[in-house]
Amino acid sequence: MKEPVIKARGVHKRYHALEVLKGIDLDVAAGEVVVMMGPSGSGKSTFLRCLNHLEKIDQGRIEINGHLIGYRELPGGRLAEQPDRVVARSRSQIGMVFQRFNLFGHMTVIENVMEAPVQVRGLARAVARERAQALLKQVGLADKASAYPARLSGGQQQRVAIARALAMDPKVMLFDEPTSALDPELVGEVLDTMKSLARSGMTMVCVTHEVGFAREVADRAVLMDDGVIVEEAHPDRFFGSPQHPRTKQFLSKIL
Repeated sequence: MKEPVIKARGVHKRYHALEVLKGIDLDVAAGEVVVMMGPSGSGKSTFLRCLNHLEKIDQGRIEINGHLIGYRELPGGRLAEQPDRVVARSRSQIGMVFQRFNLFGHMTVIENVMEAPVQVRGLARAVARERAQALLKQVGLADKASAYPARLSGGQQQRVAIARALAMDPKVMLFDEPTSALDPELVGEVLDTMKSLARSGMTMVCVTHEVGFAREVADRAVLMDDGVIVEEAHPDRFFGSPQHPRTKQFLSKIL
């Protein structure tokens, strides 16, 4: 395996007495697509949010491109949390697409895509607009640049959300069940955009139950349950001949 872009070691997350993540270790190489599956409450979405410090971990460490996310290392190996401005700078290299689109309703599509590069990176508006137009063309929405989100279908809004995440030129893209809020007829257009992104060499971690997408695009499938990684393997083996009884039980419910 090439030097990992994402390196998670011993990641724990608790909410009061409830331990949601119980020591997650995961490496993701440059250009690799990892699909994470598991039952509701298994910790997969929490782990995804920990990767870009939307959730603060209680133990362990997460590195993106060799840099700690959310923390700096002190003498003796202890970690100290970074100021918000430093965290924001680190987070800018990690794109994230959520279940809900979270677009700004008072802005047009192209303004939504331009907003972060202008406000966070200080990009000139003309440059940001040109980049946004190219990204909207990439996700098949060049003709919707001046529309408002309320005028778009759910699938179109999610593709705008993907373009918005890409506008920051991230090194990694995280997808948290990006099709779960969509009508079944709209799922395909979002998955097609994600497939195209994967083929372009983007490093991706996707929480999803879209088995067809995982079989076609993923380099590795991971099953999480009760806060731990139960099994990880190439999709052919993961779906065709899973080794762990819990994986077999889970797949029997979704295949």
